Amino acid sequence: MSAADTIRPVPFHCARSDALAVLAERVPAVKAAGARALYARALEGAAVVSPQRVLDEPSGLPGRPELPELVEPRKLGRRGMQSPQGRAVLLHALAHIEFNAINLALDAAWRFSGMPEAFYIDWLKVASEEAHHFLLLSARLAEFGHAYGDFPAHDGLWDMCERTRGDVLARMALVPRTLEARGLDASPPIRARLQQAGDDASAAILDVILRDEIGHVLIGNRWFRYLCDLRGADAHQTYLRLSDEYRAPKLRGPFNFEARRDAGFEEEELAALAGLETQQRADG
Repeated sequence: MSAADTIRPVPFHCARSDALAVLAERVPAVKAAGARALYARALEGAAVVSPQRVLDEPSGLPGRPELPELVEPRKLGRRGMQSPQGRAVLLHALAHIEFNAINLALDAAWRFSGMPEAFYIDWLKVASEEAHHFLLLSARLAEFGHAYGDFPAHDGLWDMCERTRGDVLARMALVPRTLEARGLDASPPIRARLQQAGDDASAAILDVILRDEIGHVLIGNRWFRYLCDLRGADAHQTYLRLSDEYRAPKLRGPFNFEARRDAGFEEEELAALAGLETQQRADG
């Protein structure tokens, strides 16, 4: 037998079909580990991006556990920071956001064919970092004697994912540039309240999340503008149109202008947000 006869072909792994498989995973810790492993394989070339491949959507997306119970946002109580139980509820809410963010990034990676290869690598990176955030929050939550699923949560993030499933431009406009960008605004005051409560360990996790989320929103901005240029559309007017068409949540200040600038928002957009914040203050 020759040496050539003993060589077996390396199995082909499509990074986008693997992303779909991880998205369908129901166990949160397994999903998080899968997202991190998939990005590592993609970087090593062990999972290959196939941009033109069109994948069939299975039923039951996204994969998620039976708990937490999903309720209307108005049914979620306020989270006081001074008690350990209040901080546990907050950490659970943040973990739920990060779990959904894993799903959102994986969905972008498998669903939209025909984009440049870098698009898919970017969103696999985002999924991996969101998984890291989820695992950090889950570990901290365990130190409070709780686990993901112990408290109710809402489904607003995935709802926008469903609405924008038919248009990658709308997805880039309204998930990273709108919903995730709101996290840039919300993170500093939450961190300050945690620190005031003496919870430096939880506050440090918020630092990691904010740092990475700036990069995630920057990725969304990059691909949103790429698609606007490709379609010959004005980015600012296109965003306003899509925000109205898809009933995106209304933006409310205060805004984290420094983080938004670092995340790739243009001065025209920041000026518009500054005017909106001023108006909202005047309106009380």
